[in-house]
Amino acid sequence: MRPPRKPIGLAIIGCGTIGRIRAEFARDYPGIGWLGLCDANAEVGQKLADDAKADFFTSDFNELLKRPEVTAAIIATDENAHVGPLLAACERKLGLFIEKPLATDARESAKVLKAIQDAGLDAVMGYTNRFRRRFQAVKGKLVRGEIGDVTSVVTRAFMNRMVPIATIRKTNQRHNLTPMVVSGTHALDMSMYLMEGKTPVSVYARSVDKALSMWGTKDATFGIFTMDDGTIFSMNISWALPHVWPGAVYGLQVGIVGTEGVIDIEDTHRDLVMATEKPIGAGYTSRDYRPEFERHVDFLTSYPPGDVNDGQLWGPMRDETNSWFVRIQTGLKTPHASAADGHRNLLLTMAMDLSAKRGTEIKLPLELDEFYK
Repeated sequence: MRPPRKPIGLAIIGCGTIGRIRAEFARDYPGIGWLGLCDANAEVGQKLADDAKADFFTSDFNELLKRPEVTAAIIATDENAHVGPLLAACERKLGLFIEKPLATDARESAKVLKAIQDAGLDAVMGYTNRFRRRFQAVKGKLVRGEIGDVTSVVTRAFMNRMVPIATIRKTNQRHNLTPMVVSGTHALDMSMYLMEGKTPVSVYARSVDKALSMWGTKDATFGIFTMDDGTIFSMNISWALPHVWPGAVYGLQVGIVGTEGVIDIEDTHRDLVMATEKPIGAGYTSRDYRPEFERHVDFLTSYPPGDVNDGQLWGPMRDETNSWFVRIQTGLKTPHASAADGHRNLLLTMAMDLSAKRGTEIKLPLELDEFYK
């Protein structure tokens, strides 16, 4: 007879767009026995606490994480503010769900990963694309070797410029808030997930910054990785498309060629297009950002978390979050990225940026100090 499942005592640090989504899923999940929230902005956090019927709210993450009810935590702060709450959660030995990245600094990311590993924690990363059905279908085909040995992979991500502007305007610490580190990491993670077992040994990249230089970031980064078995992997992202580009956030294409077949993945969402004379809203907003451009065409389902119907969000982020709740309660194996995957993704995206800056091929892996020369 299986032992009864203990209710989860969940702490959510960060009550912005993604923290709100995860909190609403937690409110609806029957295995959550206690819910506590934290945000530096007390007005925003208290509003979510009221909406999600949370049991506790504070502006001090240490106060929340020290609560005896807490058994697991979601870290959903801005990208530059993950390290403090992560280290505090490691001290409590909590189950962890971490919005990417572990940190925006390579040394801090390594420090956090070591703390997670030393504490023996089950920590996963928020790479929501892994929970799109099409990618799970492809993963199964590759694991079973149905196209033979993979020899080349081409990945292209397109985004309009709403996300970089919304992300970067919140902080002056912008040196690592690049297309690859913030958003290309999703496409890179998916590609590495599908190429599981292959290790990059070099990368050569180029960047351009004509449209978004005023915001302190690049427009696009294109690169080519060589893997340890000779596989070549082209990884390209542009997040500077105009505000009115119909993809609300992310459009991804992946081509995988093997010795005995090919898989071509179209995740651009152009199979479901809406055009209307009425303004359709921004497509992407945050607490501090509302685009000034009117949009009338949309690639439906291109907002990564999912889509709203009947007052609820349906899609990959619900599946991702609820799967983590089940994982915490039962130990179920899930497709989540690990903390080690997240650290690897950060170093690879930073290596692309370093190659583009130097204009030379970079041999991998790099010593962490190399990123600071």
